[in-house]
Amino acid sequence: MPETYHDVRNRIASLCEGETDEIAKMATISCELFHSDSRFDWVGFYRVTAPEMLKVGPYQGGHGCLTIPFSRGVCGAAARTGEVQLIADVNNFEGHIACASSTVSEIVLPVYNKSGELIAVLDIDSDRPDAFTQTDAAQLTEMLAESFAV
Repeated sequence: MPETYHDVRNRIASLCEGETDEIAKMATISCELFHSDSRFDWVGFYRVTAPEMLKVGPYQGGHGCLTIPFSRGVCGAAARTGEVQLIADVNNFEGHIACASSTVSEIVLPVYNKSGELIAVLDIDSDRPDAFTQTDAAQLTEMLAESFAV
């Protein structure tokens, strides 16, 4: 049974208390989320490392793509639009990048720092169809704001 977001958020907040390094936070969040819910087949961050470019950051699961331009894929769409991407079936997303053949559904959320600058996207993949809900989007958005935009 998946843990509640409340429990995971409290644990992340405790583990990251006082931490200012964004990559350390990303590593901790990836690990905690990955192990909290059996729906989550891959959890990780793609960091903004150059204009219009994402590069893989801390993650849990199989290998991820190394770089993703803002112009491609679900991660690129989240970075480009600043909107959560909730994809029930990646095969129906035009331009989807298949970093892992096991991915069936995906949620990608933009990550902002305290200055409101996009620093990354959080990508969570599932090997199940339609695995993510608006509740997931809302809870994860709040957790990211608590972790990075403070």
